[in-house]
Amino acid sequence: MIVEAHPNDAPAGKKKFYQVLYIQVLIAITIGALLGYFKPSLAEQMKPLGDGFISLIKMIIAPVIFVTITVGIASMNDMKKVGRVAGKAFLYFITFSTLALIIGLIVSNIVQPGKGLNIDPTTLQASSIEQYVNKAHDNSLIKFIFDIIPKTLVSPLTGDNILQVLLIAILFGIGISTTMPNSKPVLDFMEALAYPIFKVVAILMKLAPIGAFGAIAFTIGKYGISSIGNLLALVVTFYATSLLFVIVILGAVARYNGFSIFRFLKYIKDELLLVLGTSSSEAALPSLMQKMEKAGCAKPIVGLVVPTGYSFNLDGTNIYMTLAALFIAQACNIDLPLESQIVLLLVAMLSSKGAAGVSGAGFITLAATLAVVPEVPIAGMTLILGIDRFMSECRALTNMVGNAVATVVIARWEKQLDKEQLNKVLNIKPGVQ
Repeated sequence: MIVEAHPNDAPAGKKKFYQVLYIQVLIAITIGALLGYFKPSLAEQMKPLGDGFISLIKMIIAPVIFVTITVGIASMNDMKKVGRVAGKAFLYFITFSTLALIIGLIVSNIVQPGKGLNIDPTTLQASSIEQYVNKAHDNSLIKFIFDIIPKTLVSPLTGDNILQVLLIAILFGIGISTTMPNSKPVLDFMEALAYPIFKVVAILMKLAPIGAFGAIAFTIGKYGISSIGNLLALVVTFYATSLLFVIVILGAVARYNGFSIFRFLKYIKDELLLVLGTSSSEAALPSLMQKMEKAGCAKPIVGLVVPTGYSFNLDGTNIYMTLAALFIAQACNIDLPLESQIVLLLVAMLSSKGAAGVSGAGFITLAATLAVVPEVPIAGMTLILGIDRFMSECRALTNMVGNAVATVVIARWEKQLDKEQLNKVLNIKPGVQ
């Protein structure tokens, strides 16, 4: 099955530079940031533009995932392959999510960004973070598992729970595959339905600059660059650590699997800029799935790995969790022994899955972690509440890059990667990395 072309797939020579999506988004982000800085009150009123665009993208996510996964699985003859792909994906996710948590822990111990703030925990007012603490309690691992089960077969298509869509798509795909050839008309219909759905994605992506402008203008206008203040050390440490993870860790994974992380980042630059502008990795999910298929990854692999990774492979969020938790401890002059840090790590591994797919998951999972680690005061989260918005972009970017790399790697493991096509889209000549 041929996927509708990505809106920026046309040769560069046929478009003027200002007609290219990533250039438009970059210009929009710049204008939005300037407006937020010089006219903050006006910039705050731009919030509906960003929220509206993200809502439009979320509207199409469920149909994209459902059609992509259903067609991919229905086209498989061997159902054992579906289980094998899922198993390898979860092994990859657990490995690198845990590695991200460990890296955040190590960097925080070395850099100690919270040292010297000398905050008295008794002076912190936890009222401003009550909503996040409540959400953390509402998203226990047990509740999360049961939330995967939808109320009806079609209800996930009208909701925003990606894992519910994933579940019914897998079941429906298996149902079609195991009832062939009687279900051939249904499969043909689903394949045909993919064309208008991806055309809608292409149309919506043209609104990306407006969404990015509104989102970044609101962020700068409401919170202001000056709100970073004394917490700049944490922001810089987090961005540097995430960059280190992408370039060194994911870069090594990419090289081992035959491609350059830098060429790969250039290939998904449209999606990266979109995430940067909106602070939402979901905004780029439909177009990222298209990009991964165009890069030579088989449709079933893309359909299973990308949506699942958005809930279970949160590298950026995991780095943030351990880094922020130790920052709070350091700021409050709390010396956490190694045993307590290991407990923190283990709890974070579980809580990061319990709040998967929840809006504001980074802050909520941090609240869920600190709630069961008594050594670190949960009220300390008030220290980073004001700057969390400035770190959400980095979390989302790192999460998305991690999932994109995972898709290529798992496709290669399954021998479902067209290496010539990957080299073509990355502009790699034979024998050159």
